[in-house]
Amino acid sequence: MTGERPVLVPQPRSVDLGRERVAAAVPGVARDPSLPAEGYRLRIGTGGTRVDAADAAGEAHALRTLAQLARTHDGRLPVGTVEDWPDLAVRGVMLDISRDKVPTMATLETLVDRLAGWKVNQLQLYMEHTFAYADHEEVWRHASPLTPDEVRDLDLFCRRRHVELVPNQNCLGHFDRWLAHDRYRPLALCPDGWTSGDGRRRRPTTLDPANPEAFALVRRLLGELLPNFTSTRAHVGLDEPWELPAERIDDYVAWLARLRAAPELDGREMLVWGDILGAHADRGVRLPDGVTVCEWGYEDWSPLDQRAAALAAAGTPFWTCPGTSSWDSVAGRWTNMRGNILAAARAALDHGGSGLLNTDWGDQGHLQPLAVSEPGLAFGAAAAWCPATNADLDLEAVLDVHVFADAAGQAGALLHLLGDLHRLVTPQFPNCSTLVLHGYYPQAVVGEDFTAGLVVDELDAVDDALADASTRVEAMRSGRDDAGQVVDELRWVIAYVAVLVADARARIAGDGSLGSIPAGARAALADRLEALVGDYRRLWLARNRPGGLDDSAAWLEHLLDAYRSGHAADDWGGW
Repeated sequence: MTGERPVLVPQPRSVDLGRERVAAAVPGVARDPSLPAEGYRLRIGTGGTRVDAADAAGEAHALRTLAQLARTHDGRLPVGTVEDWPDLAVRGVMLDISRDKVPTMATLETLVDRLAGWKVNQLQLYMEHTFAYADHEEVWRHASPLTPDEVRDLDLFCRRRHVELVPNQNCLGHFDRWLAHDRYRPLALCPDGWTSGDGRRRRPTTLDPANPEAFALVRRLLGELLPNFTSTRAHVGLDEPWELPAERIDDYVAWLARLRAAPELDGREMLVWGDILGAHADRGVRLPDGVTVCEWGYEDWSPLDQRAAALAAAGTPFWTCPGTSSWDSVAGRWTNMRGNILAAARAALDHGGSGLLNTDWGDQGHLQPLAVSEPGLAFGAAAAWCPATNADLDLEAVLDVHVFADAAGQAGALLHLLGDLHRLVTPQFPNCSTLVLHGYYPQAVVGEDFTAGLVVDELDAVDDALADASTRVEAMRSGRDDAGQVVDELRWVIAYVAVLVADARARIAGDGSLGSIPAGARAALADRLEALVGDYRRLWLARNRPGGLDDSAAWLEHLLDAYRSGHAADDWGGW
């Protein structure tokens, strides 16, 4: 890379731009089959701008780069050249729309436009019970599901932006929303529930892979869902079948093979999560043709490189699947997110993986707002395009310019600050922020187990950072259409984390339990939280459908009830 290095996302592999500026104008466009797929070359000069592109997608990417250049140069273009193409053919995003939060069509379309602008070329909407299947209304009645017409409309919207909308319906585990109903419970592996390793009784979550009726149900669901998508891929999940004992791995493999052979999947690449296959790698399971393993891991130390190497050695097609690190955090986990995503992109590239699927999960009520996920979505787009040129991407600047259009230059630093709040405390635990864990599970004893080592001095540092965050959010000057919503969401994050810091401080002064907080302090916490619950409901409905809101808000309302009563249920949330 030579010359000027403008703020772009993704950062191209070859940039040679000078200081001279020319007016932005409609470029001349030609095809150049010598360029790699989706590749393009820009030549910007005093005589005009020329685009050479490998294909229609490359042309679209070139125009997006021109738009970003104009945005960063006051509407003009710097003279010079850009040549670029992606390292990975699939650069996807998966949104969890089953853990309560089903976005409105307007939210989805706006997000697709943003993702396409960053050269993401695939979107998956993770479903358990949030598609309006005919004759299964009892399952989705209160979920505000996507309808077939909506899926078809979104599919067309995506295709026009060179984004592939891929169906994603979990087909074995994570079936608890179905198995809660009498009609489906006989299909469960453990219809009467099961006992987890910690001795707690759990409700059924997994279909019985040996039950022909369970397989018939899954076939009917796929037969109804898949025709609404033009994609030639389908993600069938198969992760975390909690009740399935290790000795029944053969039943799992047989279920996978039967799905691969199902007529409903004819002509489609079948995607499956890699956790169960990875756990039994020593058995040398051979997968049918037409199966791609989506190998996931959400920590910056997850062994994605080792797993990718093993899959490559076995000749198994695979993608790597990191995450935005937003869920179970409220405010995000910035440093982990960057390390996790970059490691996943490098593992895919180094070992012959064909894609990266960046996941944004919604565990425990999907409390994090969209703005907290967007740093991970932007960095994932960049790293998947070209890890070498985006490893040190100035993500704060990218967020200011291309994500939040913040003229005050506060958004990037603010989200970085919020995303690293959890690093100010000693206790750390995978896949969550221990700083807010007692908000999800008020029965937890602060200072023990996952929060062992938390001290008041660390909470003082968090409060100082929250004060800085409050100053920054009020200084933001976002040019986005939803700027007011973004600011309100981030205000909510700051205020909620501040309540939990005050909660932890009061517990540390006692024996760590919620019940040890003095009644007056609990009442004050309840007053603060009650206002935030109302704000949460209002903010939710600005972006998302009403279905799932009550289930999500229940996580906050349970904490509110605990503040008022001084008692937290021991079994809340499956703790």
